Amino acid sequence: MIDLHTHSTASDGTDSPARLVEVAARAGITTLAITDHDTTSGWTEAAEAAALYQVGLVRGAEISAIARTTGWGTGVHLLAYLHEPTHPDLLAETERTRADRESRARRMVDLLAEDFPITWEDLLAQTKPGTTLGRPHIADALVAAGVVRDRDEAFATILRPGTRYYVGHYAPDAVAAVRAIRAAGGVPVFAHPGADARGRIVPDSTIEELAAAGLGGLEVDHRDHTPDTRRRLRDIAESLDLLVTGSSDFHGAGKQNVIGENTTEPEVLEAIAGQGALAVLR
Repeated sequence: MIDLHTHSTASDGTDSPARLVEVAARAGITTLAITDHDTTSGWTEAAEAAALYQVGLVRGAEISAIARTTGWGTGVHLLAYLHEPTHPDLLAETERTRADRESRARRMVDLLAEDFPITWEDLLAQTKPGTTLGRPHIADALVAAGVVRDRDEAFATILRPGTRYYVGHYAPDAVAAVRAIRAAGGVPVFAHPGADARGRIVPDSTIEELAAAGLGGLEVDHRDHTPDTRRRLRDIAESLDLLVTGSSDFHGAGKQNVIGENTTEPEVLEAIAGQGALAVLR
């Protein structure tokens, strides 16, 4: 069982990197990817736990990006696998994104504080030092304050795009991000590219442009994809000679996703391992 998309408390998951690996091991996962948002800060702890629990570990990150090829900006996420974490180009972009995420979170909390009992300290109480801040942590603070029942309610109401409380954040151009991941020796895979319930998705032509820039694969098997979407994405992947992955996008208690609910074939993992600058820890 190979699960190539999970999150820890280094970003918006609720399990520490070590606990994430333990949960994976107990669920029968044989190889796990840790892919926190715009950070690699959980890698060391996850690697130590992976050795303890004898779980293979793919070190990665989920890179925020914006696809501008259609004339408007559409947010996309790129899973970067086995890249050099200190490569200057990619590191500069992720650090800029993380800094703007924090600035954005502060602006959103200030707006929310006008109508709800929430402070910046309330948000920080939901995180650990070094966490990549995001809307899930604001949602957790709203849950703790009794404003909403859970993250899902917060995202469906107060924190959704279009409300007076929503603020965007910086992200690099998607084509440039694919090239930066490749320059860092990583393998870029488009995360949940057909998840239209989350908002606007890119057209097929954008996937073609990303493939031309070095995109390595599509995350096809994901709980946010319908059977028809999965078939369409498989056809696109085949036509563009892209790898097909499946993953849980596990966030611990932060989402309903179950670890290992979608998995990746062993030959795809080996193809990713063959392209990456870092080794899969086994």
